[in-house]
Parts: sequence; C-alpha cells; structure tokens
Amino acid sequence: MSSANPPVTAAPGPGASLLARRALAIILGISAWLGLYLNLERAARWLTHELLGLDRGSRLGEAAAFFLYDSPKVLLLLVLVVFAVGVVRTFFSQERTRRLLAGRRASAGTGLAALLGVVTPFCSCSAVPLFIGFVTTGVPLGVTFSFLVSAPMVNEVALVLLAGLFGWRVAALYLVTGLAIAITAGLVIGRLGLERWVEPWVFATATSAAGDEDAPTGWAARAAAGRDAVRDVVGKVWPYLVVGIAVGAGIHGWVPEDLMAGIMGRGAWWSVPLAVAVGIPMYSNAAGILPVVQALLGKGAALGTVLAFMMSVIGLSLPELVMLRKVLRPPLIAAFVGAVGVGILVVGHLFNALL
Repeated sequence: MSSANPPVTAAPGPGASLLARRALAIILGISAWLGLYLNLERAARWLTHELLGLDRGSRLGEAAAFFLYDSPKVLLLLVLVVFAVGVVRTFFSQERTRRLLAGRRASAGTGLAALLGVVTPFCSCSAVPLFIGFVTTGVPLGVTFSFLVSAPMVNEVALVLLAGLFGWRVAALYLVTGLAIAITAGLVIGRLGLERWVEPWVFATATSAAGDEDAPTGWAARAAAGRDAVRDVVGKVWPYLVVGIAVGAGIHGWVPEDLMAGIMGRGAWWSVPLAVAVGIPMYSNAAGILPVVQALLGKGAALGTVLAFMMSVIGLSLPELVMLRKVLRPPLIAAFVGAVGVGILVVGHLFNALL
C-alpha cells in the first residue's frame, strides 16, 4: 500500500519577508510618533516647572513652556508631512508638472496649476528655474503665476502645521482662500497680456527634454525618496523653525495682550494692510512663521490680520521678488504683487469679519 506524499508548502520568499519587516517598521514608527506627540505638553510642563524650576505664570516660565512644547511638536509634524510629500513628489516631478500644464487653456490651467502647487513642494527658491521651465514649454503666463503663488503659500507644510496648531477648520479656510488668490492672480495676469514684460532671453532658453527617467517607481524607492526629503528639507528648515519658535515664545511671554490686540485686532481697519506691508520684506517659510502666528493669536491679534501677515511672508517675500527680477521686468512684477496683495487684503478683512 503506497502512501501519498504530503503536500509541500512553499516557504515565504525573501520579498515577502522584506515586506513584512517594512510593514512592522512603519507600524512601530507611527506608534512611536503618536506616543511622542500625545505626551508633548506634559513633558514640556515637567521640563519647565520641575526640572528647570521656573514658576508657573511667570513670563520666563510661560515663554520656556511655549518653546519646549512647540519645538518638538512642529518638528514632529514637519517630519511626518515632509516624508509623505517626499513620496508624493515622486509622482509629480518638475517635468511631469510642466507636461500637465503645457498647452491648456488659461481658464482650466489656472485651477489645475493652483491645485498642483499644493502637492508639489517647490519653494520660492525654485521660482526662477520653474518660471523658465514652464514658460518655455508652452505653459501660459497666467497659469505659470497661478502655480508660483500656490506652491509656496498653500503648501503641504503650511496646511498640516495650521491644522496641528489651530484645527482643520482654519487649515481648510486657508486652503480655499489661498487657492482663490492663486487662481484669481493667474486669471488677472493672463488676461492682461503681459508677456512682453518677460525678459526676452527667457523665451530663447532651450529646455531639456529630460524628465522622469530617474523617477522612483517602486514603493521601496518612493519610501527612500521620503526619507531623503526629510533629511534634506528638515535639515534646511530647522534653524528657521527654532528662530520662529523663539520669537513666538518671546511674544507669548512678554508682549502685553492689550498692545497686540490694539495693533493687530479686528477693530483697526489699517491692521491688515500694515500686516501685509510688514510681512513682505521678511523671509521665512511656513515652518518658521507659524509659531509666530500662534503667539500673535494668543496675545489677542485677529485671525484675518495674522493670516494676511503669514500669506505675505511666504507668498510675497522680498527674496522671491528679487529672484523673479532676473526673468521679469518691473511692470510684470508690479502686476504680480498687486494681484496677490489685493487678494491677501480681501482674505484678511474677510476672516476678520466672519470669524
């Protein structure tokens, strides 16, 4: 009597084992992130009042607690969002973004450009190469400006940090109004027909056909791109972050509430234009300016006024305008500043009236 051989079960291959290890690493990483994030306030208070011995309610104690709480909080949010956007960036390279926008009508292109600006993390330092690449590959001028407005101002860092600091309602309002500014500015500039104010050498520049050959395709490569983005972006941003939080801590601890409410409160009609005028010469990014925004709001400043200040800092910064001067003549820069500036003023007064 012959017995049948038992079925042979194939051992899991190296690919399955590697996938299981990566999944476990992701779960452990998310758990550690949540554990740290949920215990930050308690840890900051213990460090401030127990370890350092600073009195509760004192100016120095409140400033130190603000700094020790917000520094790790914003860094944790930044690491999470930059990693996610580093993965998203593998789907939206500069060349692919150009191809999506090239040849589209201005009415449809401005909306698409504004939305792409949110998910493509190009900062103001990329303004000149992006402008050259877009214009010389057939992207209309208004569409190009819609992208250049939304990319720094309505970026993923600003939205996630706004949600973490003030809630998703404020972040959603910022997203909607920021997109409205970007789309409106693009439509206005496109309708004015200002191509003659672009420096002639821009249109003579040949663009490279190279693009996405080296873009990551597998999820392992995309995760590696996310880690690289964290190392690159957070490595560059953290000094601005620390300085911004230190300034915010100083405001939180020492600036009287009555003074700030009088200067940036909703009752002063000139507070929004003043905030925009003060914000334009400054240079910062969302990570650096948001702690200052948080401190100003805590001292009685109106939300619309503070958001107008933030938008002007990261959407109309003087360094970006200086860089754009390499490719634009003054009348076109003035039209850009005017369109975006009017939009920011409207948003500031609207927020102050409704919230």
